[in-house]
Amino acid sequence: MGIANTAIKSNDFLSIAPNHLRAIERPVAVNQEHSRVLALIDPRALDRECFAQGMRLQDATTEITPFASIQDWKLAHDRHAQFSAILFNIGGRRVTDPVVADELAKLANEFKSIPVIVLADTDDLAQILKALELGARSYIPTSVGITVCVEAIGLALAGGVFVPASSVMGVRQMLTTQNEAARQMAGMFTGRQTEVVEALRRGKANKIIAYELDLRESTVKVHIRNIMRKLKATNRTEVACKINDMFPSDMSAARA
Repeated sequence: MGIANTAIKSNDFLSIAPNHLRAIERPVAVNQEHSRVLALIDPRALDRECFAQGMRLQDATTEITPFASIQDWKLAHDRHAQFSAILFNIGGRRVTDPVVADELAKLANEFKSIPVIVLADTDDLAQILKALELGARSYIPTSVGITVCVEAIGLALAGGVFVPASSVMGVRQMLTTQNEAARQMAGMFTGRQTEVVEALRRGKANKIIAYELDLRESTVKVHIRNIMRKLKATNRTEVACKINDMFPSDMSAARA
């Protein structure tokens, strides 16, 4: 049997594809048996349709209505009251990207009565914290399975906040590392010297350090000299470099 006998002709495919795609994008009628209806905002047609179908198969009580953009979602304002939550899928984009951050913040602020749940390809802690800061109710990475995703959405709808376990463990590890670094630094410097060291790591000038710690500038200089002597450093820049090498956890950045 030749390949030509089984292949779909290109003109046949083109003739049926438009109608097929229009059928997929047609708004789904709300079934009264569905206990919750979720809006899915995702510009990628294949991704949003696959996710919607997967959710429908996993949870028959949930209906997914896909939207290609935030603008499309806004145009459906007459149906907003029926939605239990907004799933905002940013894919491989990062929440810290100014454009994404602005979209998320506006979405959360304009529709405060509807929880916004972020779906993303990364479980990076900084991205999760930024999303929650901007108003997201939960953050679900695509590394979790559909079962976990359904439960996470349920948690958000019940008023809870879902973040991936891997990120929680990351926070724990970060805090453990910071505490250990703090103990080591406490054994090397006095409390006041530690505060000066942290300020040096941030690149602050002596006048600023004196103001923030309520010290005379001359006293700050004395502390810096003592710190330099303990570290065998010749200047304040070398102090910062040596401290960063000794305590790579960067406690000052974590506190910022």
